[in-house]
Amino acid sequence: MTAPTVTRQQVIELIDELPSETLPEVAQFIEFLRFKTAQGQAEGASPAEPALLTIIHRRLPPDDQRRLSELRQKNEVSQLTEAERAELLAYVERVEREDAERAEALVELAHLRGVPLAMLLNELKTESAADVA
Repeated sequence: MTAPTVTRQQVIELIDELPSETLPEVAQFIEFLRFKTAQGQAEGASPAEPALLTIIHRRLPPDDQRRLSELRQKNEVSQLTEAERAELLAYVERVEREDAERAEALVELAHLRGVPLAMLLNELKTESAADVA
C-alpha cells in the first residue's frame, strides 16, 4: 500500500494550523527527518543499535524498585539498620552505575545515528509514549 501524496503546500498549511507553542517540536521533528535522510537510513541500522537500546531502556526489576523505594522512604522517616543501610547503598550504587551506562549508550547511539543527543532523547521519549498508548 502506498502512502497518499502530500504536497509541500499541504504540509505548510497543516503547520500553520498548529498552535505556536507546538512549533519547536515540529522544528525538531523536521530536523530529525533531515538528519535521517541525509545519513541514508535506508542502508539499515547499525548492528550495535539493539545492544545500545537494551542498555538505554534497562530499568530495575519491579521487586528491586519497590524495595529501593521502601528503603528510601524508611530512611526519611526513621533509622535504618546497618543491613538496610548497606542494602540501600548497594541499590544506589547500582542505579548510578546503570545511569552512567545509559548516558554513554545514549551518546553512542546519537553518534551512530548522526543526530544531536537532544533529538535522540526526544525521539526515544516519543517512541516510549507510543508504546504505552
